[in-house]
This record gives sequence, structure tokens and C-alpha cells, in this order.
Amino acid sequence: MDKRHFLKLAGAATALMPMAAMARTSNVDTTTQPDFNSLSNIIGDSAPISVEERRARIDKAQSLMKEHNIAAILLEPGAAMDYFSGVQWWRSERLTAVVIPQKGDIAVVTPFFEKPSVMESLKVGDDVRVWQEHESPFDVVADILKSRGITSGNIGFENSVRYFVVTGMSKAMPAMNIVPAEPVTLGCRMYKTSSELALMHKANEVTLRAYAFVFENLQEGMSQQDVKALMNSAQQRLGGSNTWCLALFNDASAYPHGTNAKQVIKEGSVVLLDSGCSVHGYQSDISRTLVFGKASQKIEDVWNTVREGQNVAFAAAKVGEPAGKVDDAVRGFYASKGYDKDYALPGLSHRTGHGIGMEGHESVNFVRGENTPLNKGMCFSNEPGLYIPGEFGVRLEDCLYMTDSGPRYFTEPPQTLTKPLGKLISLKA
Repeated sequence: MDKRHFLKLAGAATALMPMAAMARTSNVDTTTQPDFNSLSNIIGDSAPISVEERRARIDKAQSLMKEHNIAAILLEPGAAMDYFSGVQWWRSERLTAVVIPQKGDIAVVTPFFEKPSVMESLKVGDDVRVWQEHESPFDVVADILKSRGITSGNIGFENSVRYFVVTGMSKAMPAMNIVPAEPVTLGCRMYKTSSELALMHKANEVTLRAYAFVFENLQEGMSQQDVKALMNSAQQRLGGSNTWCLALFNDASAYPHGTNAKQVIKEGSVVLLDSGCSVHGYQSDISRTLVFGKASQKIEDVWNTVREGQNVAFAAAKVGEPAGKVDDAVRGFYASKGYDKDYALPGLSHRTGHGIGMEGHESVNFVRGENTPLNKGMCFSNEPGLYIPGEFGVRLEDCLYMTDSGPRYFTEPPQTLTKPLGKLISLKA
């Protein structure tokens, strides 16, 4: 690819960090300035999750709780708490939690002095109970459960809930059994509704447009930090929040999450970018690999193999089939090309893809041994990279969602190394 005419694509994003600021820490030519006015916020027409949908989620959770004989679940701050209640909080030594009983209204428990702040994001329910600094929050949770007629049975916790919370509830309600909450929380969150898919689609649009801007403005001498700053700024100007970017150049691209070694873009550099953002709490995750200048035949061959690996994964993602068969299919294809069938390098050292939604990585995954059947509404990344230590790595990543008839991309992968962007795909009704 000609580095002076990298990509002339419409939809370049504005950077919050000017190129002159980047030049203070790298050898960037600032005579060619990016078009800082070429993009604006594109998420204005994206509707956040409605109160009605959150109530429907609680109804489904309670139905699953009845099916799995779970009397109640307790949620710590995180994606599941936000998913059901809208409460966006953090974890500390002071317990804030949402309690969902099998029957009746949900409730929130939080320190007395935090109640006004917690209620700012609460979307469903009005039973907010507080505890003082000298009191046990678990006694308050016990009172909530008793008010719903729950004194024994099973209480569910996600596997991320901290030890002191589980032991605290065990002491407060010794007649209750601790069981996993995932049959309820994942049973809801794993299958995205049309409104959730719309938000993920918009997040992917933000990230893909930001890539177009970054590709337009890559320069020789840029550091990894320069490109990360440019990508994050572009996504923010387009309306994305919680932006992130991994930039791997040259031999650092052979390590999926990089190294501490400093790298800059030079003639012939492999540039691997992995980036995403959030729109109203829903995530994107797109990876692109390109070459700054002219690619060697080896790099082009590996890039084409990875691109075909994406096709193999997409074709294997069939409704009703175990999710692990997608990973099996990719490894079988790579083995036919001379790579290891397992995780040895050179080869694919990680799973083929991960679940995605409110969190960048969610269950279930495209990984060996995963027996969960693929069904409508499930969302995954498709990223069967190949890594050659000491030389370079290639990763192409696009997210897909399952429909009644099979998978569909949010973003279509690029077709050739010389046109490394790809394109946005319309959302299926």
C-alpha cells in the first residue's frame, strides 16, 4: 500500500490530540494535518435501553429462577446489575447490591450516604434500603428476602461475586444454599434483543469510521501511543465512550496483547490495531492488520490465510450447533495449511472468538469444548489470528450476531490486504 495515499475514504474522525502534540514524543511529520472537522457525533439517534425492556428482563429472570429452583439472586456492581436495574456503580468494601427475588419487586441495598447517587442511575424499582457504617449490609439483604417471603432455599451468585459477600450472606441466612446465578443472568444476557443489537451496530459503526480516519492519517515515525491516542480520540468524537485501542507494530504484532518494547511505524511495518468503544453500554470490538508501504509475499499469504479463517468460522457458526465447533473448524483449516492443530506457535494461540455485549468479553466463546448451542441473539467476535514470533502477527476481527438462519456480521471483513478497512453491514430486521 502506498503510504502517501493510505486510504482516501469518507468518514474520517476528528482527533482530540493534535499531531503537533504527538510530535513531542515521536518523529511525526506535522506538515500534513488531519482533518479535525471531518466527523461529528453519530449516535444522537441511538436510543438507550427502555424501562419497559428492563422490566421484561426482570420478568424473564424470574421465570428462569422458577425453572432452576432459585429463590433469589444477588448482583454486585457490574454489567448484570446495570442490565436489570440500570444502576451503574463500582465495587468497594461497602456493599451495594441488587436483589431480584423469584416473586415480587427487585430491591437495592446501599450505604446510607450513597443512596442519592445510586438512585441517579436506577431505572426500575423504588425499594432502596440503606445500611449505616456500623451495621451489616447482609442483615439488610436478609430483611429484603424475608419481606418477599424468602427464608430458605437457593440464592444465586455470579462467579465474579466476591468472597466476603458470599460468606456474609451465608452467615446472615444460614438456611439458604449458595448456587450459581449464571443460569439466570446468562440465560437473559446471552440473547440480545433488537434494541441491544442496534446499539452494538452503532458502536461498530463508530469504531469502523474511526479506523478510516486513522488509516488516512498514519505516518512514518508514529509510535504505538500516537496511534492509540488518535484512535481513541476519533471514537470519542464520533460519540463512542469507554474507548480503547491496542496498537502493535512490527514484531510486536506477533504477541496478541503486545509487549513493552517501544515500536514505531516504518517502511514495511505490520500494523495490527484492536479497538472498540461503547454506545449506551454496548460494545464494539474490531481488529485490523495492514502494512505501511509494500507487504512481503509472506505477510500477504498469512493475511489471506487469516481472512479465509474468518470465512471458515462464519460458515461453521450454525444455529443449533455447539459453539466450540467454530473453533474446531478453524483449527482444522489451519492444520491443513501446516500450522499446529492446537495452540503452538506459529499458529493460533487463543480461542477463535468470544461472546460480546455489555462487556467486551462475555460467555459463551468460540473455544474448544464449548457445548452451548448457537441460537438467535447470541453475539461473538470472529478473530482467528495467526502469530509468528520474531516476525509478525495478523489478526482480523469482526463481530457477528446469530439470526434464525445463521450468522450475520455487524461489519464485513476486508477482502484484501491493500484495502484493509471492510464495511458496515445493515442490521437485519
